[in-house]
Amino acid sequence: MKLIFCRKLLLAMSLAVATFSGAALAQTYPSQPIKLVVPFPPGGVNDAVARPFADRFNKILGNMVIENRGGAGGTIGGTAVARAEPDGYTLLLGSGATHLVGPLITPTKTYDPVKDFRPIAILSVSGLGIATHPTLPVKTLKEFLDYAKANPGALSYGSAGVGSATHLGAELFKSLIKDQSIAHVPYRGGGPALADLVSGQIKLAFLNVSGQLIALHKAGNIRILAVTSAVRNAGAPEIETAAEAGMPDMFAINFAGLFAPAGTPDAIIARLSEATRKAMADAELRDLFDKAGLDVSGEDTPAKAAKFIDEEIARWSPIIRSINLKAQ
Repeated sequence: MKLIFCRKLLLAMSLAVATFSGAALAQTYPSQPIKLVVPFPPGGVNDAVARPFADRFNKILGNMVIENRGGAGGTIGGTAVARAEPDGYTLLLGSGATHLVGPLITPTKTYDPVKDFRPIAILSVSGLGIATHPTLPVKTLKEFLDYAKANPGALSYGSAGVGSATHLGAELFKSLIKDQSIAHVPYRGGGPALADLVSGQIKLAFLNVSGQLIALHKAGNIRILAVTSAVRNAGAPEIETAAEAGMPDMFAINFAGLFAPAGTPDAIIARLSEATRKAMADAELRDLFDKAGLDVSGEDTPAKAAKFIDEEIARWSPIIRSINLKAQ
């Protein structure tokens, strides 16, 4: 009995010391720059989120600096943060690449997307656009479904690459309409796929909704039949969602979230969470996100962000396995 009591006492003392140390550390946090690792090269949607967010964050809590560390579909940057000191000075701008696709398809697991990180907030979400060239004789998603049914094997789609959110979203689409004859044409990014869609080299593409995609739609260079987000995009509210068009399960989004290494003290997570909510409430930032085709996420607490990640992993794992997706 005495031995058990001593063990419990030591455990309680250790927890008390850890709690006190974390709280004390948070009192002086941050005392140095906070590094936000963006696990992709400069440019693109990740920087469109990270840089304006960091500008607002800096006015609230401290000096946040961006470090672009690309490679291996985002998992090099993800691994670096997972292995970093859990002191609040190294954070990750995570996405579907770092928390869904990469960990699920990489044979050698360098990190666990749930166990090795503490979510702080999901900053933004963006749907995919189901887009066609104007020469394809369809103007609505329903018309496209009728066309595809009448022309089996005649269609192919472009995506931003194997394992991208656009690829997975298209494969979900194919499974829902029970048509595996629509062939995949992977590109090295969304830009080249969009260029070929505009030129008519391809007639169908699944692409991230962006300010550029919306502008081309409004100019008549392409036609966005529907978006795959839960609500219509603020930058193009005239475009219906796939659910409104009769496909309630066609829901696919990109996300960008803020993550700290596992083991980061609660008190520091709380400070980061509070500063993040204040930064994301900035009206100018929200306007920039609207113009970029991004929606500010409502998953703005650590608990909501963790639930969001769990649900995304559960939803996409079967799709990834069904297409036998492998690391490139």
